Amino acid sequence: MPDFSIGLRCKVCGKLYPKSPINFCTDDFGPLEVDYDYSAITQNITRDKIEKRPRNMWRYRELLPLEGEPTVGPQVGGTPLVKADRLADALGVERLWIKNDAVNFPTLSFKDRVVSVALSKAREFGFRTVGCASTGNLANSVAANGAAAGLETYIFVPSDLERSKILGTSVFGANVIAVSGTYDEVNRLCTQVAFKYGWGFVNINLRPFYAEGSKSFGFEIAEDLGWRFPQHIVCPMAGGALIGKIHKAFEELHKVGLVKNAPTTKMFGAQASGCNPITDAVKTGRERHKPVRKPNTICKSLAIGDPADGFFAAKLMRDTGGYGEDVSDPEIIEAIQLLARTEGIFAETAGGVTVAVAKKLIEQGRIPRNEEIVLCITGNGLKTLDALQDAIEFPVVIKPSLEAFDAITGASPSPVAREPALV
Repeated sequence: MPDFSIGLRCKVCGKLYPKSPINFCTDDFGPLEVDYDYSAITQNITRDKIEKRPRNMWRYRELLPLEGEPTVGPQVGGTPLVKADRLADALGVERLWIKNDAVNFPTLSFKDRVVSVALSKAREFGFRTVGCASTGNLANSVAANGAAAGLETYIFVPSDLERSKILGTSVFGANVIAVSGTYDEVNRLCTQVAFKYGWGFVNINLRPFYAEGSKSFGFEIAEDLGWRFPQHIVCPMAGGALIGKIHKAFEELHKVGLVKNAPTTKMFGAQASGCNPITDAVKTGRERHKPVRKPNTICKSLAIGDPADGFFAAKLMRDTGGYGEDVSDPEIIEAIQLLARTEGIFAETAGGVTVAVAKKLIEQGRIPRNEEIVLCITGNGLKTLDALQDAIEFPVVIKPSLEAFDAITGASPSPVAREPALV
């Protein structure tokens, strides 16, 4: 499979760089992203070719920046787009879908998409040691995929991260470093480590390639809708990259002829009120976000106070006619339970943020009730059990007898109930 990427281009000034482990423009410090030869891709990709491939993210490999076949995470992606009729009824809307990356392989979050690209690229560059700064899901994914690839991994996390996410990283044999500080302080330390030791950090010097993996989330949404785009998408935001890459995916599908009509999807970003630099910028009309120095929310996976792609995420929401909104911790917990009890999907706190923000946007009239909506669920609820510790009642305890059960239930026997037949 040929590599159709042609280099890295600065998102600010447009300067083109060769493909290498670098993430910023040396002229203006703007972020770099992968650029492609779209004319060549158009000649080499068709819907029929894609649909005959295995159901994973690599079925769109012409639009991903590898020189050959992926060497890390070949089974990643291909998660379901769920028609959420019961949740739609609860929210009072007509057409609602859930893109459910809570069941992504192997670590139950969308981060497996970005990591499989980043680590495959790391191996192409010859790195043997890789790492990341993480608020949880990325740590799990780099540790798991790094172990499967035989790479040594160093994972840096805030010391107050959920215990379940630390365990879900350490089990893979990673070198886990807990740092007494915010995510932004952890990220700055990782930048220093990456450049001193010459290691491949997926969300630092490998970030342009890493971020491209998120596009597969958008590719799958469009294909599962019958090669078309939804009217509205609600997406959680931490660093702000995912919302932009979903939209880039839509633009690329149109550019290479896989979807006829240009995307008109309105992009809505979701954050927790305890760490809402991007949504605050949108709501106040500021061009640039104001960093949150001390995030304070149960949604630690989105608690990035100074998001790398915050400016671009806010601009995208404005340009597409979308909006940014945030919700409190109690609203997050309520939304996690609502999603679980209507659709049987257990999302982590970031999923609660997405559902709660969607509810608020619908009630505000920013998303019409009769138009199609896709909610992005990016991680599994088993990762953030502590957040529900005080919200879920402990099960009632009874003696092992029918009389004891009868005493605690208000239900009446069904009229179709019958005594068991004797045999």
